[in-house]
Amino acid sequence: MIKNLDKKIKGYALKNAIHYGGRANSGSVISALFNEGLEKSEVKSVMPKIQKAVEEVSKLNLDEQKKEFEKFSEILSERESREGLPELPNTKKGVFMRFAPSASGPLHVGHAIVAALSIAYVKKYGGKFYLRIEDTNPENIDPESYNLLKKEGEWLSGGISKTIIQSDRIQIYYKYIQKLLNKEKAYVCECTQENFKNLAQGKKECPCRNLDLKTQKERWKRMLAGKYEEGKAVLRFKSDMGHKNPAMRDFPLARINKTPHPRQGTKYFVWPLMNLSVAVDDIELKMTHIIRGKDHRDNSERQKLIFEALGKKFPWTAFIGRIHFKDLEFSTTKFKEGIKKGIYSGWDDSKLPTLLSIKKKGYKPETFLRFAEHVGITEVDKTMDSKDFFELLDKFNKNA
Repeated sequence: MIKNLDKKIKGYALKNAIHYGGRANSGSVISALFNEGLEKSEVKSVMPKIQKAVEEVSKLNLDEQKKEFEKFSEILSERESREGLPELPNTKKGVFMRFAPSASGPLHVGHAIVAALSIAYVKKYGGKFYLRIEDTNPENIDPESYNLLKKEGEWLSGGISKTIIQSDRIQIYYKYIQKLLNKEKAYVCECTQENFKNLAQGKKECPCRNLDLKTQKERWKRMLAGKYEEGKAVLRFKSDMGHKNPAMRDFPLARINKTPHPRQGTKYFVWPLMNLSVAVDDIELKMTHIIRGKDHRDNSERQKLIFEALGKKFPWTAFIGRIHFKDLEFSTTKFKEGIKKGIYSGWDDSKLPTLLSIKKKGYKPETFLRFAEHVGITEVDKTMDSKDFFELLDKFNKNA
């Protein structure tokens, strides 16, 4: 355990609060303590102390914080702590990063917090930032979102974002499927979902798995031609059916969906699933660094397997915890229902936490970059209410 832990917790909370206009953040304190030697196994026991210190420090005004910090500055000088964005590895040639919202509606503040972290790094090191619209599920698309997302990405990034739409790239995904089939790293499975689930739970191989390449390619052609009904065939990645994590066992890559697509109509019957489309896009767009929610850890491992099967180097990846808002709703589906019912005047209604609404209130894109820097890269979840969030956002907005 770290020497003088309680004092260092208080000191780092004060240091962080002073740097960010009076409000401390537990994630930043955790990061500083990691520099001091805190082990991940100790976080759970230490977190209540950190949260208490952050709460106490945040009640002080800025002058009081600065005065109090003088008592701790000497003990913190034993190990230099850093404010601002933590450095990323391998950045000499710049960084290629992305944020990938679905086409179900416009961006909200939850999106902005995550996207801003990658944007801030691209601005720090140079490189490219892609806003990648994920619309390969024909049943969950709002046609209006394409234009909204593009404009919001440009606003949030200060004009550096390049918009990519996945449904415009279907032939690219098909090309990579052919590569995986030729390498015998993918196969077409005709088992029912229930039968495959039972096989996977028992760590047994699907009977479709080891059919010869000619048969696999014939089945794939039948999928593309629409000769299977929905649910009768799925393309799977050939991984390890004995993997300790069931989520890694021959996971699906593409499925049949004959629902007309709002953008592509009935041009395609076979739609790539997230792990395939994300892996292919990250390869094609030469991603170097990825920051994503820790709830995508399994997906990241699946995508890494696809990279390895194709002989590609997987990007540096970091995971971040979620900010749980006690009193804010972020479901674009519910927003849309509220608009239809007249509860909200539109996507820019002042009661909604959308970027359209935020912009009308006078918030600047730099505000979210400063907020992202404040939160940093940490897997620790945070809980906030809207009052505290907007008070913090207001402080950053004044200095933006």
